[in-house]
Amino acid sequence: MILINLKKNKNEKMPNAFGKYYAFPVINQTIGMDGLSEHMASHNTPFSAGAIKGMLTDLVSCIRELTLQGIAVKIDNLAIFSIGLKTKKGADSEEDFSVAKNIEGVRLRARATGNLTSNKLDIQASLKNASNLLAEDSGKTTPPSGPDSNGGGSGNNDQNKDNSQSGENKD
Repeated sequence: MILINLKKNKNEKMPNAFGKYYAFPVINQTIGMDGLSEHMASHNTPFSAGAIKGMLTDLVSCIRELTLQGIAVKIDNLAIFSIGLKTKKGADSEEDFSVAKNIEGVRLRARATGNLTSNKLDIQASLKNASNLLAEDSGKTTPPSGPDSNGGGSGNNDQNKDNSQSGENKD
């Protein structure tokens, strides 16, 4: 289940979003390479957490190496990793262009594929307002929220599709 918090947009420069509430996922834990390796080892694999960590470490290193060579790396049902550029401004002509003047930096891009694409996640995800859970734990009752009466569902409606109007960072 994905827990969500509602936040009110307070950015007056966004008149279409100002004063409206937007859902943001609650991230309650971050698991590092060690934790992921231990988790994977617990899934009936003949590999130890140490062996898995070694493979994952090499995977990360190779993805970095290949993407910096301009090669996109696709890991089925996860993502396609590639390099993107963050530009400062456009040049008026090819002659006016310079890397120092027009490019701010290089970014790693990850585009979901297979089972992690948005339409697949919408089908599998159930959403629940975190404040409703806290109220349930304390014995209070609150009105249901979300796409269905128990706060769960796919989240596949127009309100949840694009939070870019909220004026807050989604990450």
